[in-house]
Amino acid sequence: MKLILISMVGLWSCACADDTPIVETVLAYQRTCGGWPKNYNRKRTLALREREQLRKQRSRVDTTIDNGATYTEIRLLAVAFEASEKPNYKTAVLKGVEYLLDGQLENGGWSQNFPEGRGYSREVTFNDNAMVGVMNLLKDIADKTPPFDFIPASIRDRAASAVKRGISCILRSQVFIDGVPTSWCAQHDRRTLAPCRGRSYELPSLSGSESVGIVRFLMRIEKPDPNVRRAIEGAIAWFKRVELTGIRVERKVEESQPGGVDTVVVRDLSAPPLWARFYDMHTNNPIFSGRDGVPRASLAEIPHERRNGYSWLGPYARGLLDEDWPRWRTRNRPGAERSAK
Repeated sequence: MKLILISMVGLWSCACADDTPIVETVLAYQRTCGGWPKNYNRKRTLALREREQLRKQRSRVDTTIDNGATYTEIRLLAVAFEASEKPNYKTAVLKGVEYLLDGQLENGGWSQNFPEGRGYSREVTFNDNAMVGVMNLLKDIADKTPPFDFIPASIRDRAASAVKRGISCILRSQVFIDGVPTSWCAQHDRRTLAPCRGRSYELPSLSGSESVGIVRFLMRIEKPDPNVRRAIEGAIAWFKRVELTGIRVERKVEESQPGGVDTVVVRDLSAPPLWARFYDMHTNNPIFSGRDGVPRASLAEIPHERRNGYSWLGPYARGLLDEDWPRWRTRNRPGAERSAK
């Protein structure tokens, strides 16, 4: 979470000290419900005509937590308020936090789009760290972590309660195979919490990417109870079981392909381990898919458009296993609390 805060400070420092164009752009895009849409350029200075148009769009219900939307804006505005103490920045932060608190589902999760959404966007969404991004923010608020020390105690209490319910949702969503805890799917059904499909090529599966963010969040919990410990340790063991060695991903020139490039997997015995974005829930084998939704065994088997337009393999869990896991294990070993005093 510290890295996210640093990046927000960097974004804030890019703005001019006097007129803060970045923050004003963010304020202009906030909707009446308190949330933000996604994929607009936060660094772009808006013309007067564009501001007028955005004012007319404030009632839109295109708000989301997808692609970092809303929780990123709240972090940026909190940093801006800490630096300037402008009351409209504070108002926007509080309204955004209320939007997130009101959007929590009864099961403790968050969907991708709310208050309105269709199809998979209404399911519990770990995809692209959407729910984890919200929970990290709310935990910072609950813990009174700067720059959120201005948040009223009543909202901090609600944030703490939301985090507790979110943790319960995470623990109940973890996939168990033969009684053994593994990882999570990118999307879970809002009613049953079973793994479910996202987009046509995002099949019910075990996620080698999104599960990393979930485990890192669970590692933030002070004095984890046995259920949290089991979830973390089970996921870590699963990441170790499914790591892929002896291969690397390469972008190569291929004039016969659209755009003149292609993404291929090549043998390389010296390459560091990789993880697949998705794994079959029965075999633990990597799966890949085109827009037809048919699972394939290799990247080469899916169409060029999806092969090159999505992250299918990456070093997703490397930092988690090499750095976060040893630190968490040391911090939570028996007697660690006594020895730290």
